[in-house]
Formats: sequence, C-alpha cells, structure tokens
Amino acid sequence: MKINLVKKSEKVSSEIEIIFVKEIDSIDNDKELLEILDFKAKDETCVLLAESKKVYVGYEENSYDCIAIAVATAIKKIQTTKFKSAKIELTPELEEHFKALVEGAVLGEYKFTDYKSEKDEKIKLELDIVVEEKSSKLETILKDSKIIAKAVNKARNMVNTAPADFYPEIMASMAEEIAKDVEIKCEIHGEKYLEKHNMMAMHSVGRASVHESKLIHLTYKPKNPKFKIVLVGKGLTYDSGGLSLKPSDFMVTMKADKSGGCAVLSTLWAIAKLELPFEVHGIVGAVENMIGGNAYKPDDILTARNGKTIEVRNTDAEGRLVLADCLCYAQDEIKDIDYIFDYATLTGACVVGVGEYTTGIMGNNEVLKRNTVASALKAGEYATSLDFNRYLKKTIKSEIADICNVANTRYGGAITAGMFLDNFIYDENKSKWVHFDIAGPAYVEKNWGYNSIGASGAGVRTTIGFLQDLLEN
Repeated sequence: MKINLVKKSEKVSSEIEIIFVKEIDSIDNDKELLEILDFKAKDETCVLLAESKKVYVGYEENSYDCIAIAVATAIKKIQTTKFKSAKIELTPELEEHFKALVEGAVLGEYKFTDYKSEKDEKIKLELDIVVEEKSSKLETILKDSKIIAKAVNKARNMVNTAPADFYPEIMASMAEEIAKDVEIKCEIHGEKYLEKHNMMAMHSVGRASVHESKLIHLTYKPKNPKFKIVLVGKGLTYDSGGLSLKPSDFMVTMKADKSGGCAVLSTLWAIAKLELPFEVHGIVGAVENMIGGNAYKPDDILTARNGKTIEVRNTDAEGRLVLADCLCYAQDEIKDIDYIFDYATLTGACVVGVGEYTTGIMGNNEVLKRNTVASALKAGEYATSLDFNRYLKKTIKSEIADICNVANTRYGGAITAGMFLDNFIYDENKSKWVHFDIAGPAYVEKNWGYNSIGASGAGVRTTIGFLQDLLEN
C-alpha cells in the first residue's frame, strides 16, 4: 500500500473517502441513509455507499486498537471493490493515533494467497491522508510505521508458509537475505557446530529430521550504540511432537511453531531500517522436530551447552530444549548484555490461561516485566505478566538429572516452561531477561481485528515499541 500525506490545499484525486464515525449524530449528509441501513458507530462496523463514494466506519474509543481496527475494516471493505485510491481527512482524534492509522491500514490490507491457484486480481490501493499542514512529526511517524507494519507482514509471510517450503535451511537463507537487504552481519552454524559446542539439547530435537538444524545469528551494530539487546527466537519450522506424537488435529497449524524465530528475523530487519541506536543480536534455533529411528526419546538425558542435564519425559516439550542452548550460546558469545528477550510459541497452557490473543510475559525482574507489558499494549499487542513461584519450581525437578523438560503437574504449564528456561539464564543476566510466550496470538485460525486468519507477527511491534520507549526515557 502506498500512503501519502497530502495538504488540504493540494488537489486530491482519490476515488473514495473513508469517514470515521464515533457518534452517528456527527454525520451530516448521509445520516438518514445510514440509519436506514442500521449503521452503528461500533468497532468493526462498516458501510460502503458506492454512489456517494464514501465508506463509513465505526469506532468506539480514541485508542490504538479502535483506530487500527477501524481503518483495517474500511480497507478490507474497499478491497471488495474496484476502487484503487482512497482518502482520509486527518481529524484531531485521528492525528492523536496517527501511528495506529498507518499501521492498521498496512496490516489490514494483508492477505496471504501464495498457495491459491486462482488468485483474485490484486489491486494495490493508494491511500491519501489529508492534513491542514504537513509536519516533520507526521512524516516521521508515517515512515517508521510503514517499516514496522512491513516487518510484521514479513513475519506473517514466513509463518504462513507451508513446512514443505520452509525448513531450517530455508529459514537460514531468509536470514541471509534479510542481512543482505539491510547490510547487517549474518552467521549460520550447522549440526557439527552444535556437537562441537555441546549444544546437545537443540541438536537432539532436530536429529530425526532430513533437514539439518541451523543456528542463526544476526548482528546489527551501529556506531555508539546506547544499549546491547539480544533477541532469541524459537524456530521450530515444524513440530510433529516427535515420538510423543501429537494427535493429528493438533499437528495442524504447527508450521506456526517458528513464529518466535520469524519475529526475531523481522524485528532485526525493522531495527536496521529504522536505524535505532542499539546494538542488537538476533539468535534463532531453526529446527524440525520429526520422528524416525534416530529420534530423541522420552527417558533420554540431554546435556545443554552450559553443562546442565535434562531428563526428557516428553519429546513434544522441545521448544524449551532448543531455547535452552540458544540462550546459553547468546550469553557465551555476547558480553555485557543490557536486555535479553526470548520469543516462543512455547505452551498451549498459555493459550488456555490468557486466551488466543495475549502474550504471556515472564522473568525475574518485576519492573522490566511491567515495562514490556506497557510497551506491548502501547504498540497494539495484548500482553500480561505471569509470575514465577517457588512451589511450581519444584515440579520440574528431576530425580536423575538436573532438571526435567516437563512438570509433574498439569497446572501452571506456561509458568513451569518459563522457569525451565530460567535455568539457562546466567546469574549476571537474571534481571535482564524476559520470556515472551506468544503461543496464543502468533497464529489464530480466524480473522480478528486488523489481523487476517493465520499469522499475526506477534512480538515485532512489542519489541520495537520497547526499544523506542528506551529512547524516550
């Protein structure tokens, strides 16, 4: 989508106008007709009046969500027509949430049709945003928000791609393409590296696959960085459950188990495009968890990079094994870290606990957790904090190894998974680490708000928002 800022005094040749309605009494010309059509000034309500070439869309509050959903709803409605251009008059309310307006438009336009044999004719919509006067502030928000939304769509595309077309080698190639595009450093390590550096937790998960596991390391290093940030992503390009095989219904959508890794790759691309003044490392464990004669097994004892031993009681609790070694690698290879965040579709328990749309945020630093939740909500993503506690810690104790990869209770599964990861965070980084369980929002099998069915790019906006908030504080 091409989005332009246009002065009111300039000629605007848009074919249709999008009008935001919070109170129906504020409408002049078409109020009677809208009432006949039972239009309500509510979220996700939209009416297109073809003759007058207007789209009326409702919104309930002056918030990121309501504005983003409203503009996305209008864009989706226009996509059902042959109109190629639209305009929006920027009111004070819309200007207050200009970021949401831009991001909602780009995210709402998104469709994943790569596998459709008969594709609808794709009309590239041009959106003119009409303002009294252009300002550097609006220009900056427009530029940055388009980059952020494009990064989200990059993550969506990767996650939505079928596992036959997106396996660890492909994920590594995507990382190399991203690095080349924004001129950042990219290192790719294979299974020999994992063996040499005792990363046998990650290595074991992928060893039954015909596709070699890949450890990806992207580095963005501007001059005079303010902080050093490490982002670690779970890149399970497909998860069958291993020998603890998933039921067939639960195997569907497991292409989305790479969402954390895709979020990290896309976020690094956006950070470089935005030229944020931070040194940022992106670490992704790209692995496929399959079955076969060489598969790792329940009862196996695995040794992670930091020397800790892990009793495997369920091979479907594999993401935490991959992250364990990736977290250790990050801390061994990168010194003086200011923040270390990991992203993973880690547990179904998190989806049960907080719903499909919300990220569960965990860690040892209460202030940092609150700040990340605040950044997520401000950026347009739902998130909530989940607390560790001493009693759940006992449930992942192993009698024959240092730790067990699943708890001995069915309760608190998201938290026990987070506490498992805490065993691989070094003491000096305990207060700098946050775990993001994105199992709910990363992939939803229905349209929601400005998100179409499938991948949402969860984590990208939260992370960039957190970094931008660091600059303001």
